Amino acid sequence: MQQIKNMHHPEIAIIDPNTLTCLGLQNILQGMIPTAVIRIFHSFGELVDDTPDMYAHYFISAQIYFEHTSFFLPRKPKTIVLAGGDSQPQLAGVPKLNIYQDEESLIKDILQLRKYGHQTRNHAEYSGAQTPKTEHELSAREIEVLILITKGLINKEIADKLNISLTTVISHRKNITEKLGIKSVSGLTVYAVMNGYIEADRI
Repeated sequence: MQQIKNMHHPEIAIIDPNTLTCLGLQNILQGMIPTAVIRIFHSFGELVDDTPDMYAHYFISAQIYFEHTSFFLPRKPKTIVLAGGDSQPQLAGVPKLNIYQDEESLIKDILQLRKYGHQTRNHAEYSGAQTPKTEHELSAREIEVLILITKGLINKEIADKLNISLTTVISHRKNITEKLGIKSVSGLTVYAVMNGYIEADRI
């Protein structure tokens, strides 16, 4: 039972001394994966005092990564280093997230990093948060609406494109949100990518 519960509440650790980085990233991840449990640690010591192996993913500052490589190397598929815009050759082969970019680019990068972890066991745990129960399956029309939402179209544009009324689009959006329990566009985008409705690099 415990295991199933965790599948639907992936736990993510953010380890960075910079409070603003932590809170900003926590906010973005919470929007993308509403059911995730996201914990912030300002030092490696705080993480070790917790239960360090329970996390599906670690978002970690480059500095802490370098100081504790021996801990993170065996957990490489789960580790994402928060790096600056400058290229750091020591980080070759480790997934990196450039924190000095706008929100939209960050979301795209996080989606791409998710694809990197596709083959790992954790991916199933992590994506469990976004997998609908069968009775919540979207209809073909709702999937069409969902795809257009993720492409950034507003309700009126969706109505024109699908030749349906504005009221119908609003009703579809309401159904999608209720079925999936996801309100933000970034969250819906993650859901669409996870379920193969769109490609991460096509966003």
